[in-house]
Amino acid sequence: MTAQTPAALGYRMPAEWEPHAATWLSWPRREGISFPESFDRVLPALRAMVEALVESEQVCINVFNGAHKAEAQSVLRGLPMERITFYRIPTNEPWCRDHGPIFLTHDRDPKSANGRIRRGELAVTGWDYNAWGNKYPPFDLDEVVPTRVAEILGVPVFYPRMILEGGSIDVNGAGALLTTESCLLNKNRNPNLSRDEIERRLRDFLAVRDILWLGDGIAGDDTDGHIDDLARFVSQRTVVTVLEEDSDDENYVPLQENLARLREMKIGKNNLEVVTLPMPKKMVREGLRLPASYANFYIANTCVFVPTFADRNDQAALAALQKLLPGRRVIGIDCRELIWGLGTFHCLTQQQPAV
Repeated sequence: MTAQTPAALGYRMPAEWEPHAATWLSWPRREGISFPESFDRVLPALRAMVEALVESEQVCINVFNGAHKAEAQSVLRGLPMERITFYRIPTNEPWCRDHGPIFLTHDRDPKSANGRIRRGELAVTGWDYNAWGNKYPPFDLDEVVPTRVAEILGVPVFYPRMILEGGSIDVNGAGALLTTESCLLNKNRNPNLSRDEIERRLRDFLAVRDILWLGDGIAGDDTDGHIDDLARFVSQRTVVTVLEEDSDDENYVPLQENLARLREMKIGKNNLEVVTLPMPKKMVREGLRLPASYANFYIANTCVFVPTFADRNDQAALAALQKLLPGRRVIGIDCRELIWGLGTFHCLTQQQPAV
């Protein structure tokens, strides 16, 4: 670790449940590829998401140009616009979790950094981005979003020189990180980096110590197994993980294997507390298995919004998350159209920590 890494300078990546200054979104473009022939049908879910967010915190929305901003404003008409700020940061697709900035905060006493960094200072990590293994070009606009956000906010930006999507990691804010082998070790991301080298960059740039590896992702997930469809921290030692009840479903075995791994994992000397969530029934559209998962929830300051699928397990998932996150209002929003884009709320959002 060099003296210039964020970890050495006293930065860390906060947990999602820590206070936010704002949530960032990238508004989808009608000409984009994420919602083929169904763009207008996803807009009600986007509006419901923003309506929940503005009650909780400021919302920052990246738009391509003035016409794109006007289109977004028309969808959001009637909401308190003083809670929404639009930024002219063009993007290719709307998945801000993966292409957006991963924020850090500086928690040490300024003396530990020779007075150069104020306690509470914000910073951005600008990981490289290749649209989930070069699956969906072009991605040139998405790739520079972290740098553009850092310029607008006037904060430092660190470049790890490694491909990483925000949905592929989840942290507890106290030194532990969850991820998957199927994604981070996939040769379509960083073929020249070993597992040890990948872990070193995670430690150096996100200030984590314990890196907890799960195996495979869920069927239909074109990200090669993002953790935010599988298992999420809801407190420093508690992880909620999805479980498939149908032994004939292709998700049954990999999710059982991930559960077994989680039950053996420790943070320091302490075992994880593992809580399970059900999975919705198998969803197929135009012959394509969709990666529907209740684990793709997003924790805002005052609420948690959860994808629902008009499924018999919707209420059980909402009740489980309400018990785990009792200080927030858990809101279910129908994502039967949104999931056609192969992602839901966590994929669309990126939290900016309060400092």
